[in-house]
Amino acid sequence: MDKNRVEEKEAKWKAIYKAGAVAAILTVLVAVAEIGITFLPGGGRETTNARTVIDWFRLYQTSPFMGMRNLGLLNFFLVGLSILFNYALYGAHRKVERPLAGLALIISIIGMAVFFATNRAFPMLALSNQYAAAASDTQRALLLAAGQAMLAVGESHTPGTFLAFFISEIAGILMSVVMLRGKIFSQASGMVGILAFGSLLIFEICSSFIPALFQAAMIFALGGGILSMVWYILVARKLFQLSREG
Repeated sequence: MDKNRVEEKEAKWKAIYKAGAVAAILTVLVAVAEIGITFLPGGGRETTNARTVIDWFRLYQTSPFMGMRNLGLLNFFLVGLSILFNYALYGAHRKVERPLAGLALIISIIGMAVFFATNRAFPMLALSNQYAAAASDTQRALLLAAGQAMLAVGESHTPGTFLAFFISEIAGILMSVVMLRGKIFSQASGMVGILAFGSLLIFEICSSFIPALFQAAMIFALGGGILSMVWYILVARKLFQLSREG
């Protein structure tokens, strides 16, 4: 491969690094917005199954955005952004840890696909509107049953959503291991990533399968959330540096 083609290829990767860094910063901003929303009416985290289907329909009718947010609307952006910066991380490690970095990228894409396949934020909006317009008790009963089926798959931090979050967090842990092994990023970056996604994984396991520990598990959610934001900032900083290296 001649020198010009090598330089052209590296220039394209540098553009990917910059895009990945921007995606990491946007992820932090979305996470901060998510934290801010929790302080709005109806935005607080609740124990699994604390809301009935009717409660969900009422929330959707009074605040469609809050209803969709509570069923993972903002996660659409987070999951989409994760593919971009995971691809950038793969590119950064393609010469030193290509097999493991590629595996982490593939797992993250699978997690994205599972999330999009199971998310029910928009379908619940449609059901809520149909329930509000229903003219008979029979129609409302059918819509309530359909809503219950939706929640069984799409209510956050339940067995229905566990697989998507589990796969994504495993991908985050694996990519952090790649960062430790590749030595392109700082050792601190890799360790912070492992602690962040490990804490979030513990939270998902407890909230999905041990509802009685939901409130206690929020400690892991809080710690993992803060550490993950630190991780994204560290990742963004290094990716920006890689995009400028001559």
